[in-house]
Amino acid sequence: MIEAIAFYTFAAVTLIGAFGVVTLRNTIYSALCLGLCLAGVAGIFANLGADFLFASQLLIYVGGIAILIVFAVMLLGRTSDLHLKQVNEQWAAAFLIGAVTWVGLWRAAKIFSHTPLPIPEAAKTTRAIGLLMMGDLAVPFEAISLVLLAALLGAVFFSRKENP
Repeated sequence: MIEAIAFYTFAAVTLIGAFGVVTLRNTIYSALCLGLCLAGVAGIFANLGADFLFASQLLIYVGGIAILIVFAVMLLGRTSDLHLKQVNEQWAAAFLIGAVTWVGLWRAAKIFSHTPLPIPEAAKTTRAIGLLMMGDLAVPFEAISLVLLAALLGAVFFSRKENP
């Protein structure tokens, strides 16, 4: 019972954050709602027992990417760019696609709701993934960190002001 309440709470936080990302006119507020949305996804991972995905979601996406987006908007955006309207005039097509998707998901849920799937017991996965990352996958893991470092240095280089 408590798992269902936690799941629906985190799902509501995720949906509210996603709704804020696409509807708010201020880019800073949209970026903050993106962080809220990603934190809700991390809560869903924690509720499902995926401890490694929970921790990586918090550290990488919420702690890194969302804050990086806020800093990029603050560094590169002018004040007039931060208050632009983020919606376009194709709301009818978006509504039609959303309605068709909703009907398809509703029909699929009705088909698969008659046969409940067994829910396996949650197992700790952090140790096995950690052994893989520090064993067989250590070199690719470090190569990804070098790519991220190069991207960070490029962002700093392009955001600095030229001296006359």
